[in-house]
Amino acid sequence: MTSLTAIVVLQAALLSTGQTYAEAHKSATSSGQPLVILVGADWCPACREMKHNVIPKAARDGELTKVSFTMVDIDQQERLAGRLMSGESIPQLIMFYQDGNEWKRHQLTGGQSVATFKAFLAKGTRSARSSRRVQR
Repeated sequence: MTSLTAIVVLQAALLSTGQTYAEAHKSATSSGQPLVILVGADWCPACREMKHNVIPKAARDGELTKVSFTMVDIDQQERLAGRLMSGESIPQLIMFYQDGNEWKRHQLTGGQSVATFKAFLAKGTRSARSSRRVQR
């Protein structure tokens, strides 16, 4: 197996199992990395597109190494999804990131392109890097 194939298989495994919300939250708070959550459902076509195409493409480009990422299914984790979501439309990409001494929230609702998803991630990672420089 080539190293590229191994990386793709590893990333696919990570996305299919992924971190739980609790693990991703703990990782984000201890590292200062943004916490990114995809809230969706298996029956939602835009959610499936995000989960199976958009996010894996961004992962192959190394974009998810800069954040703590998790997925929350509204049917399996209804209570958690309800606390995280703003509005009822799915999919929702939610990011919590540090800006100075406080955590801020940023959200995109609906299906997104790879480019839009990457730009969304960049906003949080820029803020987190700036925040860490200011606190040193």
